[in-house]
Amino acid sequence: MTAELDERTVDPDPFVQFARWYDDAVAAAGEQADAMVVATASGDGAPSARMVLLRGFGADLGFRFYTNFDSAKGHDLVENPRAALVLHWPDVGRQVRATGAVTRLDPAESEQYWRSRPRLSRLSARASRQSAPVASRAELEAEVARVAAEYPGDDIPLPPFWGGYRVDPEAIEFWQHRDDRLHDRVRYRRGDGGGWRIDRLAP
Repeated sequence: MTAELDERTVDPDPFVQFARWYDDAVAAAGEQADAMVVATASGDGAPSARMVLLRGFGADLGFRFYTNFDSAKGHDLVENPRAALVLHWPDVGRQVRATGAVTRLDPAESEQYWRSRPRLSRLSARASRQSAPVASRAELEAEVARVAAEYPGDDIPLPPFWGGYRVDPEAIEFWQHRDDRLHDRVRYRRGDGGGWRIDRLAP
């Protein structure tokens, strides 16, 4: 039986609804459920999109991800601090879209997440100048080796150019696959008083 999405029965809080869907996606796809498109635009409106990993969500958290602040998306977010997100879960026939303003996380929050990452991931993040040209793979690996020699233990400091972002959504849309392309779409939009308005959208 094809799953349904009904604007009359969804949770009034989109983050509660998202958590339910996220749990279903994790059960079906494991860690792949965290894959998320982040679309940004430069100050002159040139769009750009890439895959990152969702690293936290909630009414008090927004949607969170971590990256190099000097990356292409980091520069976009300085010029135009807004983003659009998409999570696509084909195993359960669902996707979620969100748009909103973006802010950097407090360094202490970035530090906490940084220390939870595997050592090799931290070495790579510290060694890489993300989005900058690099002469060869060998040069990149040599820089990782240099950083590993500088920090031989597990205490690898959080670099000043790396950390987290929070997307505070103004709109969140839930999409459920239905047969014959007559899909279900339910959109939450934040109202002036902070509550959420719920609408069904045509597919």
